[in-house]
Amino acid sequence: MTRSILAVLFDLDGTVVDSAPDLAGAANEMRRARGMTDVSYDRLRAMVGSGARGLVGEAFGVGPGDETFIELRDEFLARYESRMTQQTRVFEQVEPLLDALDARSLPWGIVTNKAMRFADPLARALGLYDRAAVVIAGDTTPHSKPHPAPLLEAARRMRVDPARCLYIGDDLRDVQAGHAAGMRTVAVTWGYLGVGEPVESWGAHHTVDAAMDVLDLLSA
Repeated sequence: MTRSILAVLFDLDGTVVDSAPDLAGAANEMRRARGMTDVSYDRLRAMVGSGARGLVGEAFGVGPGDETFIELRDEFLARYESRMTQQTRVFEQVEPLLDALDARSLPWGIVTNKAMRFADPLARALGLYDRAAVVIAGDTTPHSKPHPAPLLEAARRMRVDPARCLYIGDDLRDVQAGHAAGMRTVAVTWGYLGVGEPVESWGAHHTVDAAMDVLDLLSA
């Protein structure tokens, strides 16, 4: 019999917040500065889960092995940092879930691969930082997801057995990290999902289409 959940952990981008407009905006700002036309928002949105590597790759057709990649990546991150709260918002359906967790006094936290340079000010700007029991960034531990270290660090700081944690994300790496940490995993379909294998094939314990459905999983 599965024990009830004592804490809920969330990925950030594509799970709690819709940051694609600002991420795509930064990529297209770079293109415009070079006299290039915009890449469609839908194409860029699909790459958000791959971070700067995916967005720079989609916008300029280069990868980490190309000599121009580092310069383009650094420019992208600087442009994103300057605008990352312009259009980014908490997903409309996620806010009631966070309210419900708060009402139940069930602690929740954020575990993201975003560097703390971005995760901290973004979480503060959106009113998440003071509500979250913990915010773990991609550089908080020596490893980022899909390694379990960030999730285990979150559980340690919250003083909760990882087996009593639910981890919710919109990327295969979230599910892989959750399994490796011994947590229950939830894949959400409102996120970015990427262009790889379909979400149903990721092996999550649960897949949900609506945020409030998470409440049904807390004692499942």
